[in-house]
Amino acid sequence: MSERLAQILLDSFSKILIPGLTVTIPLTVIAFSCALVIAVFTAMVQVANVRGLKQLARFYIWVFRGTPVLVQLFVVFFGLPKLGVLIDPFPCAVLVFSINEGAYCAETMRAALESVPRGQMEAGYCVGMSYFQIMRRIVLPQAFRTAFPPLSNSLIALVKDTSLAATITVSEMFMATQRIVARTYEPLALYIELALIYLLFCTVLTRLQAVVEKKLNAYGVY
Repeated sequence: MSERLAQILLDSFSKILIPGLTVTIPLTVIAFSCALVIAVFTAMVQVANVRGLKQLARFYIWVFRGTPVLVQLFVVFFGLPKLGVLIDPFPCAVLVFSINEGAYCAETMRAALESVPRGQMEAGYCVGMSYFQIMRRIVLPQAFRTAFPPLSNSLIALVKDTSLAATITVSEMFMATQRIVARTYEPLALYIELALIYLLFCTVLTRLQAVVEKKLNAYGVY
């Protein structure tokens, strides 16, 4: 490694890391939080077998799991302006990632809800609880514990998928790296550095996942 390349990598580290902390991570957290809300509602609609809404939920899952997230980003960011709907890059990325991730997480939550014994619902009705009270106090807590590992994996995958937001001009880590590459002409080293930073973020999340799972195991929920 030449002295010039070493200096480039040293200088670029903070220029890549800062957009990661200020854009990539907030984008991931906001989008995943919204996705969880969408997923829980969609899963509950399916488990409750609400006519009409269940078919609508299945259609939503079918469309957004069956089309690439990059295409969805382009449709919303470049396509909707043709209809007079203009959305700034960051909110557009949040919207698309939330809806896309929500479709995947909805199936995870549906399976987790269905894993809770039916008798617990019936017991809740016997003591006079409403459907939503049973869900909030009995079923959802157990379902979330079951769904935690796959949901954690989805979160880690979303961190990496946010690199696609660069295609709609969101100034996250990937776009920051592209700009440095265009100025320095050192794509191999810089993209490897970017990959290592993504690896660092995902490693931290993996460690946090392990800690939480260990605590859940300690309380005997698995």
